Amino acid sequence: MRRPLVGAIAGFGFIAERGHLPAYRLHPERFAIAAVVDTCPERRELARRMLPGARIYEDPALLFAAEAERLDFLDIATPPSEHAALAHAALACGLHVLCEKPITTTAAAAHAVLAHARAARRVFFPSHNYRHAPVVKAVREHLASGDLGTVHLVTLHTFRPTHARGVAEWQPDWRRAQRHAGGGIAMDHGSHSFYLAFDWLRSYPTAVTAHAGFRGGLETEDEFACTVEFPTGTAIAHLTWNAGVRKVMYSLHGDRGALTIDDDQLELAHHDTGEVTRRSIASHWGDASHVTWFASLQAAFAAAIMRGEHAGKEAVDAMCSIELIEAAYASASAGSRLVSLQHATGWRRAYAQFAG
Repeated sequence: MRRPLVGAIAGFGFIAERGHLPAYRLHPERFAIAAVVDTCPERRELARRMLPGARIYEDPALLFAAEAERLDFLDIATPPSEHAALAHAALACGLHVLCEKPITTTAAAAHAVLAHARAARRVFFPSHNYRHAPVVKAVREHLASGDLGTVHLVTLHTFRPTHARGVAEWQPDWRRAQRHAGGGIAMDHGSHSFYLAFDWLRSYPTAVTAHAGFRGGLETEDEFACTVEFPTGTAIAHLTWNAGVRKVMYSLHGDRGALTIDDDQLELAHHDTGEVTRRSIASHWGDASHVTWFASLQAAFAAAIMRGEHAGKEAVDAMCSIELIEAAYASASAGSRLVSLQHATGWRRAYAQFAG
């Protein structure tokens, strides 16, 4: 029987404490967390209490020096500004990497990380947990069955009453600081919208026009809207931290029908017959910890390690998401002009280039 994969967590904030760690603990036969690194003394103390016997570090360099030979992977759950450096350091030590979104804050940095993973022959896997929501899995089933026909239009609305606040012990509003977050709601939530759009439209985008708003008057945007052109259709996304409710609303439109997702509610409408069916699929969107989603994602990470999929489609999607976010920011800063994605053709070759 294969032993559990031994890992360390970098950044013991909300999502590591409430999401990643409980998910690992659901499958002790698959994972063991042996170390944690965090710059905040209070968070290190919490990690000691929650993980008796684990080694706790205040500096990543100390963790890599002491633990590289004992670990299989690093789980990166710090603010985005630290992701690229930690990923490169882990890969250089021969570790696999699971990384929170966004994987980096620039497209060039994302491409470099994927190239390093391939050269090191280690898995780099993004934490794209929305793919693992039960209602999103149900969407894939409908697409596979042909219920919608060929999808040509996707809409993605993400409503949040405020930015996700971090832990009280360390800069709870770090998402509103450019130096830590690299951007606002587009950087924070854009990846979720875009990797789903890539799946549902079966291609990567070629152009984007976008608008960003700063209603709160802080460093990072809290309103974001964009229209994204694909070879196969169009995606329209709206993300806000100024909503009156926490909710996601997605829709997929094909030549045979449409699917609408309203949190846990899934509605299928058939174009020809007019028949409408509705069902509720418990996905618990209101619970930001998403433990069961992370458990499913972590299983996919372990499977990628078993397959030797060093920078596969998941990683390519993450790289493409950052390039799209970067292009959208360029569009927004230039009065919402259309920005072409010059590397779209390269994206279509990226899976073949990086997979394996």
